Amino acid sequence: MILIVDDDKSVRLSLSLLLRSAGHQTAMAASPEEALESLRVSRPDLVVMDMNFSVSFTSGQEGLELLQRFKVLAPEVPVILITAWGSIDLAVEGMRLGAFDFVTKPWQPHAMLQRVATALELNRVQRPAEGGLLRDGIIGNSRGLEEVLQTVGRVAPTDAPVLILGENGTGKELIARAIHANSRRASAPFVTVNLGGISRSLFESEMFGHVKGAFTGAVTSRKGRFAMADGGTIFLDEIGELDPGSQVKLLRVLQEHTYEALGDSATHRTDVRVVCATNADLSRMVAEGKFREDLFYRINLITLHIPSLRQRLDDIPLLADWFVKQYAERTGTRPRRLTDDARRWLQTCPFPGNIRELRNMVERAIIVSDTPEIGPETFAGLSAESAPTAVAADSVAGARLGDMERAAVAEAISAAGGNLSLAASSLGLSRQALYRRMEKYGLK
Repeated sequence: MILIVDDDKSVRLSLSLLLRSAGHQTAMAASPEEALESLRVSRPDLVVMDMNFSVSFTSGQEGLELLQRFKVLAPEVPVILITAWGSIDLAVEGMRLGAFDFVTKPWQPHAMLQRVATALELNRVQRPAEGGLLRDGIIGNSRGLEEVLQTVGRVAPTDAPVLILGENGTGKELIARAIHANSRRASAPFVTVNLGGISRSLFESEMFGHVKGAFTGAVTSRKGRFAMADGGTIFLDEIGELDPGSQVKLLRVLQEHTYEALGDSATHRTDVRVVCATNADLSRMVAEGKFREDLFYRINLITLHIPSLRQRLDDIPLLADWFVKQYAERTGTRPRRLTDDARRWLQTCPFPGNIRELRNMVERAIIVSDTPEIGPETFAGLSAESAPTAVAADSVAGARLGDMERAAVAEAISAAGGNLSLAASSLGLSRQALYRRMEKYGLK
């Protein structure tokens, strides 16, 4: 049962009719007092509530107070707030206080039903499906990785937006693909967009498409990424790189599920599941005014923190063996074998580029070696220093890690003759990530 709380009778009836047409049972309350009484009599599966309940009070404080009382009496019941664009800040405050989501007025029926379905489904799903999780390409069984995959199993069947956080090279796209593969959208497209590689001037054309003649050089019409992903999942990588103007345009399509192609006045509807990823600290960016707070809350209903390779030491031998096997299958060469000493040596490396750097190191070792077995001396020959002495897992972090990472970055730049693209590739980093590390360690 869904409890609708609004002092406007027409809004209550309209929303009840919409929800009932989708097969939901509803109950209605015209005031906070009625809502609380209804909550005591029968526990709803979901509450959809306005923020104001009287003409004399329009600050939204009534709604926030009612939300807090709901969270005390029934903390497990999700609450969707109904708000106007002018009170987005109020809705964001509601999210801080525990609201599940917010929908703006006037709401789009399709968008409202999708928000409701996501809230109900996410609240219902408590564990992964019995058949197990599809995790193609995700190698490892460390505790941190398993915790991430357990969450993937819970959220994949829903349409909840997911924000994936982690350093470069940790496998954020693989996690996004696992979410898609284990969802009801698995047979539909999975479209990847690297927002860090799209200039501000091309954002609308790339994301929403354009019609012929929309701008100089537009000799044909072109579908945008949202159109390509319709019915499936769109993966927005490096979302922390998005400029403020583009953030507004993205927020609109995520909120209203509609967009216009560049040069076209027709409004198109999109049905996509949104998964975002970044290695940036979005919370800090919000505090500094560099990332919109309302967009932040829109994309991070579920947040996944991907552990770095330094936090998955037990997975390094498994990953290294997997890369050896993959290389042999891809090139049609005889399979090699890493010695136990080589595996232990790899576990002592800082790997600032994480899994991507490990893969590059393993493949370079295979290329330069002409023996059936690859030992630590081969890897040491590829490094600026000889093989490091074994270190305890808990000593990898801190100052020593910083020194090792700085040395690894400096050596890569030197070995590449100052070619930063080549240096970034050898470390398994993007150019932007390499720039950040150069700035961090004062390297030129």
